[in-house]
Amino acid sequence: MTPVAIVTGASSGIGAATARRLAAEGFSVLAAARRADRLDALVEEIRRSGGTATAQTCDVTSDGSVAELAAAAGRLGGPVTLLVNNAGGARGVDPVESGSVADWQWMYDVNVLGTLRVTQALLPALESSGAGTVVVLSSTAGLIVYEGGGGYAAAKHAQTALAETLRLELCGRPVRVVEIDPGMVRTEEFGLVRFDGDTQRAAAVYAGVAEPLVADDVADCIAWCATRPQHVNVDRLVVRPLAQAAQHKVHRVGTDTGA
Repeated sequence: MTPVAIVTGASSGIGAATARRLAAEGFSVLAAARRADRLDALVEEIRRSGGTATAQTCDVTSDGSVAELAAAAGRLGGPVTLLVNNAGGARGVDPVESGSVADWQWMYDVNVLGTLRVTQALLPALESSGAGTVVVLSSTAGLIVYEGGGGYAAAKHAQTALAETLRLELCGRPVRVVEIDPGMVRTEEFGLVRFDGDTQRAAAVYAGVAEPLVADDVADCIAWCATRPQHVNVDRLVVRPLAQAAQHKVHRVGTDTGA
């Protein structure tokens, strides 16, 4: 039977790229996100390419919506072997002293509690498959902080702690836990959400960076980790563009500082 892979936040960016890649790898993909129209278009694209995919609208901040996602996965018939917790995002770049509590709350709810809800709901199916994998899409912001990133870094540090703790707690059971931590990734929506739709500020993040990562680069990493032999657990994969040596050290063409 065809193994089932569930991808949250699949309507755009890394999530959509991951759904396409996993379908090409032979998974039956359950693509989950809030925007039904985008999911339907993605599923149709995958099917035209010869893959297998199903759309399921899901809000990872809602217990009921996540329960419906788990039920939809069960109806697909194949063993649920892979969960990619990709849903997440950033809002704002304000310093801690003036940061929006609402923005911080949203980031925690989506990145951390969303991952918690979905993982809890799908873990029984992943374990019963005998060869489950949970992928947590965190960030290099989950490893180091930076000015203006307090809320996002706090959420991603919590998400990293969740992944590390889950791996300890599942030791001896047939479920791997993989954490993927991308650096600079240029996608169509991440910056727009963070800067409240300001296209100029979103584009400025990548100004002078010749080749930031793109969604397909991260999808490639996810697929590679997920398709290793089951006894191989890639605990953490940190991936950055060549131009980014560290969170604060980025080579930009036409600048003298390198940051």
